[in-house]
Amino acid sequence: MIKNRLTIQELKDGVLASNKAILGRAISLVESQSEKDRTNALSLVNEVLPFSGNSFRMGITGAPGVGKSTFIDGFGDFLLSQGKKVAILAIDPSSKISGGSILGDKTRMEKLVGRKNVFIRPSPAGHELGGVAQSTLESILLCEAAGYDFIIVETVGVGQSETAAKEMTDMLLFLTIAGAGDDLQGIKRGIMEMIDLVVVNKSDQIDSQVLSKLIGNFNQALHLFPPREFRPAVEILNCSAINSIGFDQIWSFVIKYESKVKENGSFLNNRNSQALNWMRRSLLNMIQKHLQKNEMLKSNIEKFENLVTSKRLSPLDAAKQIFDLLNLG
Repeated sequence: MIKNRLTIQELKDGVLASNKAILGRAISLVESQSEKDRTNALSLVNEVLPFSGNSFRMGITGAPGVGKSTFIDGFGDFLLSQGKKVAILAIDPSSKISGGSILGDKTRMEKLVGRKNVFIRPSPAGHELGGVAQSTLESILLCEAAGYDFIIVETVGVGQSETAAKEMTDMLLFLTIAGAGDDLQGIKRGIMEMIDLVVVNKSDQIDSQVLSKLIGNFNQALHLFPPREFRPAVEILNCSAINSIGFDQIWSFVIKYESKVKENGSFLNNRNSQALNWMRRSLLNMIQKHLQKNEMLKSNIEKFENLVTSKRLSPLDAAKQIFDLLNLG
């Protein structure tokens, strides 16, 4: 709960004035799960919506240990040198048992912490399968309204389900290192189809032949997919995030990518699709929460659960009968 609550107007004015403290409180509001806070959050998002959308959104994914936070720290510093105002939404994994999250990304971004044109917000992923927090899109809109024109979403490295990050960003960067277990076989088809750029981190620690083979394997795998009509071909670049090497080539690709998707209209089409997906996902969440409050339905679900675990009814049949109880068919 937020102490010393601000009014919706005060939150809006603070966000538009790029007040980091108030922006943080606004994001805390949209992350809250209480019904009163959700009502206020919806009002706030509607208020700032006309001031949002003027950014480039980059998702960064990759297995744990490839150096995502270090990469963002270095690349974010590079973006500042290009005159960008950078917001970083770092989604930390939540415990399935306690729901707790480490939220330690700020401590791993020494170059960016405290910088004037940088906002860093670690958030727990909760139980979202896509490696992104449920409220991340709302947080993106708030950051855009606050004037941040380059939004980075760092997702938890949870594999194929991470493709949900693509549904809220303009470009998805896949970060890897040699020997991380994700060179080719460990990378699922679903995420490979979503990737816009592959970056091999810590390349200065890799033998040139090993690096060349890794890049060749990626190129070979990417050729298995259909041509990308509206997006630039996926490139495989390398960098050393800790030594700030290779960021200029990555930035060149981002510029080329943004230019092409905006020229051919796919940038706007993608944003529109994301908004509709957001609406549908929110609707499903609301329906699920509403059904969870239905005591009669909860009682029936428990009955069917016992039938399934005792093997007296198949899970599919049980689901069908529960659905029939809703009278939605």
